[in-house]
Parts: sequence; structure tokens; C-alpha cells
Amino acid sequence: MSSFQPDPGLHRRPVHKFGGSSLADSACFHRVAGIISRLQQPDALVVVSAPGKTTNRLIELLNLFTSGDSAAPEALSGLHAFQLGLIESTLGDAGSELVAALNDDIQTIASVLEHQRLDEYTRNQIQSFGELWSSRLLAALLAGQGMPAASLDARRFLQVSGTPVQVDEAVSRQQLAEILAEHPDCILVVTGFIAADDKGRTRLLGRNGSDFSATLLAALADSSESTIWSDVPGVFSADPRRVKDASLLTRLSLPEAAELARLGSSVLHSRTLGPVAASRQQLMLRCSYHPDDGHTRILRQAGRGQGARIVTSVDDTVLLELTIPRNYQATVEALGEWLGRRELAPLASKRRPDSKLWQLAYTREQADQVFELLRDHQPAGGFEGLQAKDGYSLLALVGKGVTEQAEQCLHFYHALNEQPLEFIQPASNGLSLVAVVRKMVLDPLLIRLHQSLFSRPRRVGLVLFGRGNIGQAWLRLYQQQKQRLEQELNVLVTLYGVFDSRGAMLASQGLELEQVLDDFQPKGVAWPDWLEALEEHGFDSLVALDLTASDSLVQYYPAMVQQHIHLIAANKLAGAAEQDSYLRLKQTLNEHKVRFLSNATVGAGLPVQSSLQMLQQSGEQISAISGIFSGTLSWLFQHFDGSRPFSELVLEAWEQGLTEPDPREDLNGQDVKRKLVILAREAGFDLDPAQVRLTSLVPDVLLGLDKDGFIERMQELDQPLAEALARAREQGGVLRHVARFAADGEASVGLTVLPADHAFAHLRPGDNIFAIETQHYAENPLVIQGPGAGREVTAAAVQADLWSLLAGL
Repeated sequence: MSSFQPDPGLHRRPVHKFGGSSLADSACFHRVAGIISRLQQPDALVVVSAPGKTTNRLIELLNLFTSGDSAAPEALSGLHAFQLGLIESTLGDAGSELVAALNDDIQTIASVLEHQRLDEYTRNQIQSFGELWSSRLLAALLAGQGMPAASLDARRFLQVSGTPVQVDEAVSRQQLAEILAEHPDCILVVTGFIAADDKGRTRLLGRNGSDFSATLLAALADSSESTIWSDVPGVFSADPRRVKDASLLTRLSLPEAAELARLGSSVLHSRTLGPVAASRQQLMLRCSYHPDDGHTRILRQAGRGQGARIVTSVDDTVLLELTIPRNYQATVEALGEWLGRRELAPLASKRRPDSKLWQLAYTREQADQVFELLRDHQPAGGFEGLQAKDGYSLLALVGKGVTEQAEQCLHFYHALNEQPLEFIQPASNGLSLVAVVRKMVLDPLLIRLHQSLFSRPRRVGLVLFGRGNIGQAWLRLYQQQKQRLEQELNVLVTLYGVFDSRGAMLASQGLELEQVLDDFQPKGVAWPDWLEALEEHGFDSLVALDLTASDSLVQYYPAMVQQHIHLIAANKLAGAAEQDSYLRLKQTLNEHKVRFLSNATVGAGLPVQSSLQMLQQSGEQISAISGIFSGTLSWLFQHFDGSRPFSELVLEAWEQGLTEPDPREDLNGQDVKRKLVILAREAGFDLDPAQVRLTSLVPDVLLGLDKDGFIERMQELDQPLAEALARAREQGGVLRHVARFAADGEASVGLTVLPADHAFAHLRPGDNIFAIETQHYAENPLVIQGPGAGREVTAAAVQADLWSLLAGL
């Protein structure tokens, strides 16, 4: 296939394809309409197959008519009744126009069968009605739901010639561009499977032609993405109906996908992938019945991993045997090229020059066609003794470099050693290892192979954002714990990337600690271009660790989640965002089944959030959360006894590095407020930051100053705080900075006078303390106390989150 050249002036519209199983009945049509509505792509191009088994019924009708069977009229009547019922059950009274069009089509079919000679083109014309009916019905349904939509017959733009069909790209692209320009803000529902030649005669795109139509349309329209929706969410490591432990592959390289398709996959087909390779589109496979069950994305670049990723099989395989009496090698090469030009390369082949035989393995569906072509080609082909032998099955491993993986090859050979083996063929491109055996029940062998091959460790890539104090502490801890983590959790963990304010370093083979800490040489990155760099990572899972305080990075959390990147954060901004943003993030996480862990955001290494989770899982209802959430404010008020001005204590803490670079970031209470919001949400409450009553320790007159100006005038804090301390002592209490949330929605952060014997009154300076009240921890709350800040304990909390996340993958 030629390389599809993008047209800079052509708008890039997304393409979606829905197959016959996705459009089997009225409920399916409504489900598909719901998917399209949720996609919110008003200019989408939607390719459809015929509803259910309609194409098979049309072929059966043609066969009955050709054989003179009297059941042909009854078959046409049954087809009419099915389509009529589908329209009525889908559109109700709004389907009158489609009913009229259907009646006309049935009359046309009857007339063609009665009065015309059934050549290739009239047979194609009759088979094309299935896609046309689907297109009309889905377009009408979408329009009835308020989405501008129109049916588009692909014969209006898709021009082909030859056998197998070849696309006239220039003509097709130009005709499509004109149609798209006429419908800029309209969903076009396009017929799959069919095209036209330069005389306007109907041509068919062959087996699974609607999938081919979709990627072809995406290439012609210069679409950036195409999605094929079917009854499965994508490619699995084995057929999940036969191997219960089969796992969905979220990423598959284009070469691996092409090899799987070549070996007869029912999910992917070779012609479908041609336009993908020749254009810029990204292909995704999804399930229309369960859209949230994951997907497989086809990547242009192969992952860094080597070896088998898929065990596949063809239960019913036919062997064609050719006897080549002379010039064996040259004849085999010539025949191989001859078959390749007709897109009929075998699934596997075995050369037996000693016996002058060449064996070719095909699916039963292909075998008859190839046999007839070879029989006709025999006089010119230099072979004789053509035979078709039934009773075989095919089994294969697929994956980049699988033929070079000695251990996997050994497993494969051992598994087949006691089977009725005909031959084994390693693919010359290293992408598959294929065995042809006498026909047998393959399930036990598939299960055995899958178990022996895919108990490998899960490959996980880590991307660190932030090389500050916490980032560096975590890197050292990660280096110490990496071996234990991998051994106990059966994972292979790679530090794939590190970002800081200057740029990023990415290395699929992994970054070394010394390189990141002592020789960090980042390349500048543009936001959000760095997301594209992460997209084709090649790992089984990717985890982003946000150890920054960046609001800009948090804005990209949803985009990372959509790429199925798990998140671990010490950054509080996402967990404490305004309620609408937070809920949208949670919904995105749920939809994409991505985890977000943020235990380091509150209490550093203290088990605060995990305790809230455990209490709720045990049936407890959280009624209140309170405490001293700031190590800085804890230290200040444990030392503030009136013997020294408050500003002097702040200056001492600042000089010791106990505060933020600008102490106001501690004194204004905003960080404590964020922690309170995070804990309330973790406890199951919808708390918006605006609901928290916050009393800042920084007077308004000091807010507008730069940091140095504030430090020079910090004495202005002393009088109001001395007065507050005096009032506390008059009440026989102590002055502490306390955060509190109650189940009635009352939330506050600020100075509070506590009894002298209160649990919050006498802490080790710098400690955090958290009190959790429930129905069983009311009079005597659950109290968690300890250092709530510091690079080492925060890094430990991040590492604990990483352990928890990897254990759950």
C-alpha cells in the first residue's frame, strides 16, 4: 500500500467503526448511539457493518437463487421482516422514511434477481444493502437524539480497481474532502465493506472489509485516531474463552499486530493494518458492550520488551502440498512471491527439498480459494501433485524477538514434543514461532503454554516529577528497596524518566541513580508535548510520581489518566482542588481504572489516610477529624510561651529550614486547609475548599510584600499573637493551631485555645497529631502522632504508596 500523504488543509476527524455484533439488534443500536453521544465528537466519522448476520443472509439468498431453490423468495421475505422489525423497534413511529426506503430496496433486490444476470457486480450490489441499512438506521437514531448526523454511502468517494482491490488514493481523497467540506459539523455514518470502481459498479473489500474501510477512511481523511468497536475489548494474551488467566494487552506494536493478523486472528486483520502503517492514525480496539473494560492500543514503535506476548491458534487448518520436481528453491521462491502479490501468503510453510515437497498451511476459509488459484497456475508454476489435506491445527507464539528467546522456544518445543507434530516454523522476522499439528483439542496445550510463558514479572516504568529534597530522598530509598520490591511483588521496575523545571531525561533501558543525582542533563520539553513522549513507553504499566508543588502538572493529571498512567502524589493540589475539578478527576480515574495514591500529602509517613480507609472498610462512620497538621506550626506553638517574641521563633525556624522558603506559606494556613480537605474527602465527605473557615496568622498588610520585605516587618506579628497567648492563659489553656472537620460540614483552620491537658497540648515540637472520631471512637478518639514532615518520612510514604500500587496491579 502506498504511503498516505496528509493534506495540511484537511480537518482531522476521528473515525469509529462498529461491527455487525455491535449492531445486532435495537438494544445494540441504542448502546452504540450512547457511546457516540458520550464521546462528544460532533464531527466523527462512524463506519458500520451490516446488522448482525445480515450479510450472511444476503449471501444465502444469492446462493438459493443461483441454485434455483424455491426457498429464495421466503429468504428474501424473512430478511425484509427482520430489517423492518429492527427499524420499528429502534425508531418507533419516527422510522416511516426508513421503512419506505427499505421497501424500495427489497423491490430492487427482487427485480435484480428476477430480471438480471447475476454477475460479480450485481452480486456485490445485493450484498451492499446490509451496510446501507445500518448506516441509514444509525444516522436516523443519532439525529433523533439531537446529534446532527447523516448517512454516507462509501461508493460516493471510495474508488477502487483490480483484484484484490487497490484504492485509487488521489480520486478517493479528493471526493472525500469535498463531502467532508459539505458536512463540517455533522456525524457521518459511513457504509463499510463496499466501494465502487470508475464505472460506478459496486466492489467489495473482502473478508472483514468494514475494519479495512475504517482505517482506510481514517487514512484518506488524515484522521489522528481510529477506533474499532466489537464484542471484545482488544487483544488478549490468549483467547479468554479458552484460557481463563488470559490478560488484555493494553499496548501492542504494529509489527506484532500485523503478525497476529497474518496468523488468522479474529480480532485483527492484515488489510486493516495496511492504512495504519501508511498514515499517521493511532488505532485502538474497544468493546461496544462494555466500553469501560479497557482497550488495546496499536503502537507504531515496538516496546523494549522481547519475547512472546500472545499464544494464538487456528483449530481448523488445511495443508496444501505441492510437488516440485525441478529447480526446487527457485520455484518455491517464485511461488511465494506469486502468492504474496495476491495477498495469499500462507500462515506457515515447510520446505522439504529431499522429498521435493512444499507444505503450505491455510485457514479453511482461505484454503479453497488458494487451491483453485494454484490449480489454475500449475502449468506455469513449475509444480505438480497439488493436494489439500484436512485435519490439522495451528498453534503459535507471537511477540517481538520470540524466536531469539531460548527459554520460551524451549517451553514451546517441550510442550509440543509429545503432540502429533507436523512441523515448526520460526518466522524470518522473529515475530512468531508457529507449529502445525494433527487436529486435536488445543485447550490443554494453550493453557499449559500460557502458564509457562506468562508468569514473567510485570514490567513497570516509573516517571519521577521533581528532583528537589523529597525527590532526591525518594530516589535513594527506591535504590535501596528496588531489589526487595521486585522479588516480593514479581515485577521489573525501571526508572523510565525524570522531570524537573529544566526539562527531562527519558531512557527505556532505565536511568541510573548516580546519573539522575549527579549528572542530570535534561532536554527541554514543551507542555504538553512530553505526554506524547510517554505514550509509546513499552511497559506493562506506567506510574507517575508527582513530588512537586506544581499546579501546572496537576492540570495534566486527567490526560495522564487517559493514557492509563497510574499516579502517586506528594503534591496536595489535586486532592484539595475545588470540588468540581476533584470529582471530574475521580470520575476519569474510575472510567479508566487507574489508581491515584496520595498518602504522602498528609502526615508524611504517618498512616492517616490508610487508617481512614480501614475504619470505613470495617463499617465505621467517620464523625470528625481534627488535629495539628503542620510540623512548622507545631514547632512554633510548642515553643511559643511568651518568653520570646513570635517573630523571633519564626526567624529561627526559617533559618533552620523548618519553614517554606517564604514563611507566610506556613503561617497563612493554606497548606493545613488542603490537608483537611484531603482527609475529609478520604473519609467520604464532599468538602469544597471554599467551605473551610480559615484564619490566617498573616495580617493583610503583610501579604503584598515580597519575602524579604515580610521578614523585615515580621515583628508586626508579635502583638496580636502575644494577646492571643494571654487570652489562652486567662482561660487556663494553651494556644495551638488546629484543623477540624465534622460530619455536619463544619470545617475550620486556625488558632484554638485548648485545655492544658488536651492530647494536642503537649507534643514533641514539630510532631503532627490526628484525632479520628467514629461511633466507636467517640469518647476516646483514635489518635495518630509523629513527625508529619521531612524529606525522609515523606519519601517513605511515597515508597509505601508505590508498593501498594504495584501489589494491586
